[in-house]
Amino acid sequence: MKKLISKALVIAAIMVGSVFNLQAAEKQTHCPLMIEDEIDAEEFLVYKGVKVFMCCGTCKKMWTQNPDYFAVVSRKQAPQLAKVASKEIKPMKQLFCPVYTDTRVHPKSPSIEHNGKKIYFCKTRAVTRFKSNPEKYLKNLK
Repeated sequence: MKKLISKALVIAAIMVGSVFNLQAAEKQTHCPLMIEDEIDAEEFLVYKGVKVFMCCGTCKKMWTQNPDYFAVVSRKQAPQLAKVASKEIKPMKQLFCPVYTDTRVHPKSPSIEHNGKKIYFCKTRAVTRFKSNPEKYLKNLK
């Protein structure tokens, strides 16, 4: 009986260790919207029961403009979103602003037509900067 209990405790310890390693691997370190910025532990929101950390209040506000879309495209920066992100929403071809290249865009972002192509921007200030020198920013479209 003691051997059986000992084996059960060993198995339980291994399982608990595996869970902790999995959680550590999924820890979020970067903002899902300004992807080069580290998170601020005080700046977060809860999306479908999952805590998502941001780098600043501006990103929290931006997230509210299209949370379902951002959950889909931000899974790399916020792996905890994989469990709750929509399977039906497809990412746009253009994921980032051509002016502020580390900042995400979404289907409701400000946009303009340029040479027959719709270009999205993270904010209206980016549209103004783009219009002043399109050639400078066109190379940033991915």
